[in-house]
Amino acid sequence: MRSSLLAPLALLAVTCGPSTSPPLFTPGPDRVAVLPPAPPDAAPAPDAGAPPPTAGYAGLGADSVAPEVIAEFAPAPLEPSVSSRIEAMLDVRGVGGGALTRDGKRMYFTWKVTGTNQVWVQDGPMRFPVQLTGGEERSSVVGLAPDDSFIVISRDRGGEENPGLYLMRPDGGAPVEIHRAPKVQTSLAFISDDSKAVWYLANDRDPASYALYRWDAATRTARAALTEPGTWRVLDHRGEDKILLGKLTTNTATEIYELDVASGAVTAVIGQGEGQDHRAQYGARAGELLVLTSKLGDFKRLYRLVEGELDPITKEQPYDVASFGIDRPRRTIYYSVNEGGYLRAHALDARTLAARALPALPAADNVRLAGVSYDGRYAQLSYDGATQPGASAVWDWKKKKLTTWRVPSAPEVDVGRFARASLETYPARDGTPIPMFVWRPDPARCAGPCPVVVDFHGGPEGQSIAGFDAQAQLYVDAGFVFVQPNVRGSDGYGKRWLDSDNGAKRLAVITDIEDCARHLRASWGKDGVAPKLGVTGGSYGGYSTLMAMTYFAGAFDAGVSEVGISNLITFLDNTAPYRRALRISEYGDPAVDRDALVELSPTTHLDKLAAPLLIIQGVNDPRVPVGEALQFHRAAKARGVDGGLILFADEGHGTSKRSNQVLALGHTLAFFERHLK
Repeated sequence: MRSSLLAPLALLAVTCGPSTSPPLFTPGPDRVAVLPPAPPDAAPAPDAGAPPPTAGYAGLGADSVAPEVIAEFAPAPLEPSVSSRIEAMLDVRGVGGGALTRDGKRMYFTWKVTGTNQVWVQDGPMRFPVQLTGGEERSSVVGLAPDDSFIVISRDRGGEENPGLYLMRPDGGAPVEIHRAPKVQTSLAFISDDSKAVWYLANDRDPASYALYRWDAATRTARAALTEPGTWRVLDHRGEDKILLGKLTTNTATEIYELDVASGAVTAVIGQGEGQDHRAQYGARAGELLVLTSKLGDFKRLYRLVEGELDPITKEQPYDVASFGIDRPRRTIYYSVNEGGYLRAHALDARTLAARALPALPAADNVRLAGVSYDGRYAQLSYDGATQPGASAVWDWKKKKLTTWRVPSAPEVDVGRFARASLETYPARDGTPIPMFVWRPDPARCAGPCPVVVDFHGGPEGQSIAGFDAQAQLYVDAGFVFVQPNVRGSDGYGKRWLDSDNGAKRLAVITDIEDCARHLRASWGKDGVAPKLGVTGGSYGGYSTLMAMTYFAGAFDAGVSEVGISNLITFLDNTAPYRRALRISEYGDPAVDRDALVELSPTTHLDKLAAPLLIIQGVNDPRVPVGEALQFHRAAKARGVDGGLILFADEGHGTSKRSNQVLALGHTLAFFERHLK
């Protein structure tokens, strides 16, 4: 049965540009990453057997593609009735945390109600918020001065992921530039305890490295505190004397150092040369660090590091401790545990390590810490569930009282009817059970087996989790079964699982993609008829889609790749310098692993492509260059396969603007409507 919601979309599915079709990508949380942006959904693009793509393009961003090409592949408009239905689902908005003043009476937060992330202020629980920033560019609040005298905001332009940093007074007004430069990433490190200085990181000296600066709020001048090369991030600080640093050496490995600001000396603390993930903060006692790592086992645990020895704080369990933090007064430790795709929040007394009880929250598949006030009194908890859009509340440790500040909104949508994700598995060819979350429509809606859309996450070190998912519900409402696998290489299942696809090892586990399709066809049929299968995903998920349609041609009936890597070699040659070294550890070194990179590149297997394929790409993408989409589309077209291409001129690694998200989702759903029903 064809869904009445999306039926008109089929007429528009392949009407973008001349005779091409449209693509899409909706990114995750609307946040500006803290520098250096953790290597998220990016995958490399190799050389292949068709027209040699290695020499097919150079560079990234709008400068690397002609304006007439961008115009040629602009997305076609959708029929208004279709747009309005997708807009209604995008209007289902959860709420997150924000920066709470010390007295607990005011909160600054980032909100996308205008269609683009902007900064808002709210004077009290359930009070009407006031907008502080405007325009079409993404702005986010990233810091609040300890004395509440100013906030720090981050603002990006066109999805380039080269944000500037700005100071804004509590009641708004014109932002004061702290640092912004073309093609430079600037991110907040911390605000000094006396509120007189803003510390930030920027790759202005070397695109592949980050320097640390201190900006004086009174004189509005900056001085460098650390210029030693490295992909640095600031983890914690003791005043302005000692700064705890993380140095990323691969996409999942971090070494911990301490900077003595007065002397400029950088001292090694833990992890040097180990190739292991470490995250750290100062503990409650002098000489104590809190360290999150999996170096002593398969799963991440939280430890105390004292005199070089790691002493476990959290119990041994077959789950990762996904994140942790300690408040500024060093009274309470917070951590979350990833229980197979369900997040659970916990708290401990920082000195005794005794459990501190957090309040119970309703209908929660996931509970996270969303923020803590500077004095540690107020903790913000965010939570969501299958029929519960993201919500948050403020817990007052002193009064033991939970207060709701804002509530999620779902205008004209009944979230109570939303499908609940079931956690299931499918067998890989070597017998390994691969977890997947599945959302199902009422089977009575489908005359035969309901068509299935498989959505691979990015990363590859990402993870699909349970909870509220409006996009999944869009597919369910259209009559599709929606599946999100966590194939080998995903985070959340231990170190061995995470590292199982590194470099040439990917050849052994990339088959998880095809094995998913085999299982669905064999097990989800009806009356002897197998379901039709679609495949989609963004970033590494887009790469997985391109591999599904080429390397595993025939496994899926249609695909939509969003900002996906088409050739691992050209990707590594052209991605942003800060990402290149980190991604080589994940995908392989072109100088050493070239044969594997070529074999694992979708362009190598273009001659197998036969089923319909749509490609969606942001022109300003600094992670997966626009050339990845263009070279694949051109090579496919040269072979007589014109699957369609959509370029968003004002987007980067995914669509962030609401209007573009509507176009991307609309064309994607229309494409699957047309080819799977």
